[in-house]
Amino acid sequence: MRAGLLALAAGLILLRFLPTLPPTELLLSAWLMLPLLLWSRVRLIVIGLLGLAWACSHAHWALEKRLSPQMDGQTFWIEGRVVGLPEQQLGVIRFELDEVTSRHQGLPARVRLSWYDGPVLKAGERWRLAARLKSTHGLVNPQGLDYEVWLLAQGIGATGTVKTGQRLDAALGTEGWRDRLRTALMAVDAHGRQGALAALVVADGSGLSKADWQILQDTGTVHLLVISGQHVSLLAALLFGLVAGLARWGLWPKSLPWLPCASALALAGALGYGWLAGFEVPVQRACAMVAMVLLWRLCFRHLGVWLPLLVSLDVVLLLDPLASLQVGFWLSFGAVALLMWVFAGRLGRWGTWQSLWRAQWAVTLGLLPLLLALGLPISLSGPLANLLAVPWVSILVVPLSLLGTALLPVPLVGEALLQLAGLLVDWLFQLLSWMASWQQAWMAQTPEPLVWPLLMLGALIMLLPAGLPVRALGMLLWLPLFFPPQQLPAMGRAQVWVLDVGQGLAVLVRTHGHTLLYDTGPRQGDFDLGARVVLPSLRGLGVSRLDSLLLSHEDSDHAGGAEAVLRVLPAQQLISGTDGPLARRLGAEPCVSGTAWEWDQVGFSLWRWEDARNDNQASCVLMIEAAGERLLLTGDIDQSAESALLNTPIPLKADWLLLPHHGSRGSSSEAFLAAVAPHTALISRGRHNSFGHPHPLVLKRLTAQGIAWADTAEQGALYFELGAFAPVQGWRQQARFWRLQ
Repeated sequence: MRAGLLALAAGLILLRFLPTLPPTELLLSAWLMLPLLLWSRVRLIVIGLLGLAWACSHAHWALEKRLSPQMDGQTFWIEGRVVGLPEQQLGVIRFELDEVTSRHQGLPARVRLSWYDGPVLKAGERWRLAARLKSTHGLVNPQGLDYEVWLLAQGIGATGTVKTGQRLDAALGTEGWRDRLRTALMAVDAHGRQGALAALVVADGSGLSKADWQILQDTGTVHLLVISGQHVSLLAALLFGLVAGLARWGLWPKSLPWLPCASALALAGALGYGWLAGFEVPVQRACAMVAMVLLWRLCFRHLGVWLPLLVSLDVVLLLDPLASLQVGFWLSFGAVALLMWVFAGRLGRWGTWQSLWRAQWAVTLGLLPLLLALGLPISLSGPLANLLAVPWVSILVVPLSLLGTALLPVPLVGEALLQLAGLLVDWLFQLLSWMASWQQAWMAQTPEPLVWPLLMLGALIMLLPAGLPVRALGMLLWLPLFFPPQQLPAMGRAQVWVLDVGQGLAVLVRTHGHTLLYDTGPRQGDFDLGARVVLPSLRGLGVSRLDSLLLSHEDSDHAGGAEAVLRVLPAQQLISGTDGPLARRLGAEPCVSGTAWEWDQVGFSLWRWEDARNDNQASCVLMIEAAGERLLLTGDIDQSAESALLNTPIPLKADWLLLPHHGSRGSSSEAFLAAVAPHTALISRGRHNSFGHPHPLVLKRLTAQGIAWADTAEQGALYFELGAFAPVQGWRQQARFWRLQ
C-alpha cells in the first residue's frame, strides 16, 4: 500500500519539474493502461504514470483557461463575484473576481484585479466592471517570485485594472461572513496588532505592515502569523483533549460515547478553522492528517507515522494537482516529514524544551536545502526565535484569538480577550525586532542542480540519532554550500544582466573580480523592486559585494530600489547623475564627464551633460568596453542630451545600446542611432506600461537602420557576455510549461 501511495505521489509531483507538457493524445493513452494495474511487475509504474497523467491534464485545463493573446490589453465589461478577502493598501484595492461572465467569449473564469482609488469592496459581492485585462505575464529573473506560476496555481487566468464599476448584489454566503468578521477584528483596540489577529483568525495578512513582514522574514517566523497546519492541528488537539478530559473527570454524559464525539469535534474544529483560512495547502495537509489520526484513534489500528503523511500528500495533490507549484506545499510537507524523521522511532524520552529545541533545529537544518532550491531567504536567528515564539503563539495567542473572536457577541468579554492577545503579539514583535537587529535574513547563491540533492542528503544524515558515526558524512556533503562555484568571466570580459524590473532599469555588470550595478529598479510606495527583484537576483547570482553603484538619475523607476539594495550590499563607491535628496542622503559622488577606470582589463568611462535642464537630461551615461566589444548605457537622456553627446569627441560606436528612456518618442534620434550603430538595442520597460514605451516611431527607426532589439517585457531578464561577441539570451527562453512566450 505504501509503495503504491508513494508511486502515485511521485507521479503527481513530477508535474512541477516538466519543461513542457505532454500532448493530450499521449495523456489519453495513459488511461488505457488501467488494466496493467493487475500486473504486479509494472503496477507501481502504472500508478505513477496515472498520477502524472492526472496532474498534466489539470495543467492543460488551467492553461486553456488563461486569457488568449488576442485579448491581451483590451478592456471588457465583465460580471463576477468577489472571492477571498480584498486587500486595500495605499489607495489600491486588489481582489479576485470569480464566476466571470461577459458577452465576449473566451474570458477566464477567475481574474485578479486592481482598482485605484476605488470604493470599498466586500467579499461575496457581485459587481459589473469595466476592466483592462492582461495576460498572466510576470517578471522573469534569475531569482525571485515567479508570478506566472503563482497565478496558474491559484487558478487565475488574467490580471487587470478596473476603470469603473457597479455593484449588482450585496455580499452573500460564507465569503461575506468572513469579510464581516475581518472588519470586526480590525475594529478592536488590540494595541495596534489588529492586523496580526486578522492574519491568525481569517488568514488576512494585509493588515501587517512591510516592517512587520520584514521582521518575520529575518527571524524565520512568517509561518506563525499565517494560519498553518500547526495552528489547525493545535486546535484539533485542544478540542479532542477537552472532551477526553471531561470524560476522565466524569463530567461527560455517559449516554454519549466520548471518543466518537471527541473525534468529530476535533475534525469539525479543524475544518472550521481551515475554512476561515481559505483552505490553503498547509491547511489542506493539516486537515487530511488530522482526519487520518482521528480515524486511527477510532479504529485502534496502528498506521505508523508515514502512512498518514503519504495519504495526506496524495489527497491534497489529487484534489489540486497544481498544489506542487506552490512554495507552501513544499515547505509544509517538508517540515512535517523532517519532524517525523527526527522524532519517530527514537529511544528514550525528551523533555519539553529539549523537544522544542530539537524540532526547531531539525526544521532549520532540514529545510535549508529546500529554501535554497526555492530561492527563499534563510533566517540565521530562526532557531532561537522559533524556540520562544512557537509556544508563545500556539499556546497563548491562537487560543485567545479564537476564543475572543467566538465571544465577540458577548459585550466586553470578546474584546478583552482580543486585547490581551494583541498585547501578547505586541510583546512578541518587540522581541523579534530585537532579534532581527542582530542579523538580516541570508540570501545565498542559487546552488547548482547537482548540489541540491547532496545538501538534502547531508541534512538527513546530520539529523540521524546522536552517536552514529555516519553523521560526519553529512557535513562533508554540505561543503559545496560554503564553497559555491563562482562562474566569473575571464579577464577582459564582462557579464551583463539587464534585469526584468518592469517600467524601470537595473543593469548588473560583472568583471572577473569586480561588480557594478547601474540603477536599482523602481519603487512605488511599499512596492520596492529593489528588494523584491534586484537584491534576490544579485544574491542568487553569487554577488556578495558591490564595488560601484551608479544611479543614472533620481527618478523612482531608476533609483527607487537603491536603499533596499544598499541595506544588504553596501557599495564601495556610489555615483549619481543628479544631486537630489536621495544622492545627498546616501552620500553619492557626482557623475563627472571624462572619469574613466579599468577593472580586469575591462574599460569604463562616464559622461554627463553639464547643461542639463532636468533629471532625465542629467542622466549619467556609461560606456563599457571589453575585448573590443562595447556597451553604451544611457539612462533617460532625451534627444537634446543626445545632441550634446554627439558634439563631443567621445567615440560613440558601440555594439550594444541601452535604448534611452525606455524607447520614448523624445529619445533615440536617427542621428544618435546612426552614430552609435549598434547591432542590438536593449529595451527595459514594463509590459502594457501607460507611457507607450517603446514608441512605434523609435522601433521604426531601429528597423530602418537594421538594428535588432531585445525587450525585457517580452524576453525577461537579458544576459550576454561582453567581449565574447555572443548573442543575447532572454531568461524567458528557459523551458517552463507555465511560462508565456
